[in-house]
Amino acid sequence: MKYLTLVGAGGHGRIAADLAAVLGYGPIEFLDKNWPDMQKNEIWPVIGKPDEAALAKIAQSAADVFVSVGDNRARQQISQILTGAGKPCLIHPSANISPNAKIGDGTIVVAGVAVNCFATIGDGVILNTACTVDHDCRIDDFVHISPGVNLAGNVSVGARSWVGIGAIVKEGIVIGRDVMIGAGAVVVNDVADGSKVVGVPARAM
Repeated sequence: MKYLTLVGAGGHGRIAADLAAVLGYGPIEFLDKNWPDMQKNEIWPVIGKPDEAALAKIAQSAADVFVSVGDNRARQQISQILTGAGKPCLIHPSANISPNAKIGDGTIVVAGVAVNCFATIGDGVILNTACTVDHDCRIDDFVHISPGVNLAGNVSVGARSWVGIGAIVKEGIVIGRDVMIGAGAVVVNDVADGSKVVGVPARAM
C-alpha cells in the first residue's frame, strides 16, 4: 500500500480514487476547494484545500499526488505548482497499452482504453472509458479524450484540448491547442488552435 493525495474531489476524482485503490494505493485522501464544507468524497476523506501552501508542502515532501481535476487548464496550473512531487500514472488493469506506446506523468487511463503502437501520450492526460488511440497518435499535455472517442492512426491533439464523448477523428488529422470537439462529431479536417467544432462532418461553431 502506498499513500496518495488527490487534488480535486469531483466526479473525476472519484474515478481516480477508485482506480488508485484497485492499483493498491492507500490510504487515499483528497484536497478540494470545497473543504471544510466537504469532508468526504464518497468513502475517501477530504482533508484540506489545495492552496499554494498545501501544494508546496506536498511538492517538498516528494509524496505521490494525482491531480484529479477535470478542467484541462486548471489541471495544468495545479500540476505546475507540484514540481518535485511524485505524479504516478493510473492505468486500469483492463486497458490495452502497447509496449511501444509512451505514457506521460500524471496521466489516467480508465477501463477499456486501447492505446496502440508508437502512440505518445503527454503529461496529465485523461484517457476516459473505452476510448481508442491508434498507432502513431500524439496526445499533448493536459488533453481530455472522452469516453468512446476513436482516434484513427497518426492523429495529433494539441495541449489542453477536449474531445467530446463518442467523437471520431479521421487518420492523420491535426487538432490544435485549446480545441473543443463536440460530442459525436466526426472530424475529417484539421482543426485550428482555439476552435470549437461540432457535427457530422465537424464544422466550426
